[in-house]
Amino acid sequence: MSITTAQIRGARGILNWSQSELAERTGISSTSIGSIENGQSTPRASTLQTIRKTFESSGIEFIGLDGVRLRSGDIRTYKGQEGLVDFYEDIYQTVKDYKGDILVSNVDERLFVKYLGDFAETHIERMKNLPNIHYKILVREGDDYVPGADYAEYRGIPKELFASVPFYVYANKLATIVFESEPTVIVMDYPAIADAYRTQFADMWQRAHSITAQAPARKAKA
Repeated sequence: MSITTAQIRGARGILNWSQSELAERTGISSTSIGSIENGQSTPRASTLQTIRKTFESSGIEFIGLDGVRLRSGDIRTYKGQEGLVDFYEDIYQTVKDYKGDILVSNVDERLFVKYLGDFAETHIERMKNLPNIHYKILVREGDDYVPGADYAEYRGIPKELFASVPFYVYANKLATIVFESEPTVIVMDYPAIADAYRTQFADMWQRAHSITAQAPARKAKA
């Protein structure tokens, strides 16, 4: 679904973003942003989609052809490999200006790498470059496959406490992930729910054991 120039200006106003800040967040030049908003150029559908996703990741909701508002709470579902990539894009867009812990529990990293494919490397590299983020990841005790060890702290959960449904707490969001015939991610943008899972995670973290394994070797780039 496309968005209008009025919605772009309105979304920037709600978030108090300048054209330069929107440009930085989307990778689209400030000149192009200005031309789009002034009606001096006709952007490609992919460009509008990038702008839309950036706003939506920051809590903006688009209504009809002209409306725009800030979400007070939201539940979203991502499905399949493309949906999992979109979920990780939401993580990055949500936390790149965030200071604090990102908490991940009940993880088998092999499944994430399998479904993310080459995008897994992209995500790992950009998360390593975020200065104010501390990742804590809980895996099954004895599992030493830790591809994010360059930027995350891993601990092992005793096997009797390990569950098959991972959860992910980042900023004010909680995500639960099911890997069946295809991955399905349910993201809830509710601070109270995220805080409840933070409390649960803290207890599990104290029971878990440190893991000293190193990240597996990266693929050589052509």
